[in-house]
Amino acid sequence: MEVTGKIRVINPTQQVSASFKKRELVVTTDEQYPQHIMVEFTQDKTDMLDSYRPGEDVKVSINLRGREWVSPQGETRYFNTIQGWRIERVQADAPQQYQQQPQYPQQPPQFQQQAPQAPSQPFAPAPNFNEEEHDDLPF
Repeated sequence: MEVTGKIRVINPTQQVSASFKKRELVVTTDEQYPQHIMVEFTQDKTDMLDSYRPGEDVKVSINLRGREWVSPQGETRYFNTIQGWRIERVQADAPQQYQQQPQYPQQPPQFQQQAPQAPSQPFAPAPNFNEEEHDDLPF
């Protein structure tokens, strides 16, 4: 999955435990009703955000994560995380992907295909057509 938008916030890296670190990024989507999506980068992925700044347009590849937690009192709660694993810059006024046709070298005239032409005279109707007759077509 992907989230595309403008970077709103890049938080500093947090050392959660001796072996776990995370960094949060907030991306504001460009929709009729913009959403502020918090994406969490963990471990070695936290360094990916070093070269980005608020205001840049980005595309973030994400995974949705969910987990269950049971409190000491026996209450069950569920938590979701949006985890980022790749981020890339997006040009604000770049055309959408695949809008420009690729340019291929011109083929020599003998290999160029020509559009089919309609027959000069229409086909005559079949003289003995029977819809009930079985044919060998696979469809």
